[in-house]
Amino acid sequence: MEFNDYQKAANRTLYGNEQVLTNCALGLSSEVGEVVDLVRQYTFYSQNLDKKALTKEMGDVMWYLSQVAEWADIPFDNVAKDNIERLNKRYPNGFQQQN
Repeated sequence: MEFNDYQKAANRTLYGNEQVLTNCALGLSSEVGEVVDLVRQYTFYSQNLDKKALTKEMGDVMWYLSQVAEWADIPFDNVAKDNIERLNKRYPNGFQQQN
């Protein structure tokens, strides 16, 4: 699925039209916390990594990101493309750890 297609499909499920940016930013923060908690449980409590739950929470993060982009009239494809271009400039040979 293309990012722009995802953005439009996700927008179909956006509720409300007031305070959309604030709602999406707060929702994003909450969902990132869910991802962090799953990683914390795996890292510090020796629990199995629940990939199904992680996939769900990452999808929720993606939904909120796509709707922030939608609100700002930024094609989601552009967000992904810009990020890769910046990473390629910053790490033209891939990331290499410095000693």
